[in-house]
Amino acid sequence: MGNKIYTIGREFGSGGKDVGEKLAERLGIKLYDKELLQHAAKESGFCEEIFENHDEKPTNSFLYSLVMDTYSMNGYSSTPFLDMPLNHKVFLAQFDAIKKIAEKESCVIVGRCADYALADNPDCINVFIHADMDFRVKMVCKRGNMTENKAKDFILKQDKQRASYYNYYTSKKWGDSTSYNLTLDSSKLGINGCVDMILKFREIMDAQKK
Repeated sequence: MGNKIYTIGREFGSGGKDVGEKLAERLGIKLYDKELLQHAAKESGFCEEIFENHDEKPTNSFLYSLVMDTYSMNGYSSTPFLDMPLNHKVFLAQFDAIKKIAEKESCVIVGRCADYALADNPDCINVFIHADMDFRVKMVCKRGNMTENKAKDFILKQDKQRASYYNYYTSKKWGDSTSYNLTLDSSKLGINGCVDMILKFREIMDAQKK
């Protein structure tokens, strides 16, 4: 069997990154969140700031399928790639970085349409972490030092942004259970409970392959 990969999609304030960190810690593997941007920048030659500015931001540019076709045939140095809007270049560089990381090592990848990039990888488990709004508001208030109303507005804005980005680039629906292997409620299970469920799922999945 190949490298064991775990992708974590998450509602804002659900503790999805915390689940990813705890999972990586328990397995002794690396977590890629913002670190993915550094890899993509290094591979593509773009500066890291460009990736940060476009990180999981929605777009309304031309059809992604067309872009993917021209890119897959020609790579970074081709005229079609060079002529693309910057947000497409950024996405494709991240897409490429995700695939290369998964080939190299077992890891946990948070966000950035990693489940879509690794759709053909049989050793990849795709997880979506969600939670009820009260739980998320409390978590964001605690971490961001803001009022409940402000926290709720911020959560809705971030969710909308992530959904737009994911839905556009993957042709799937962000947060829809059919897009993932597991959808887990962190407000009911807690962070460690979510990790336990993911590891149990891996155990069952590996047993069926034997």
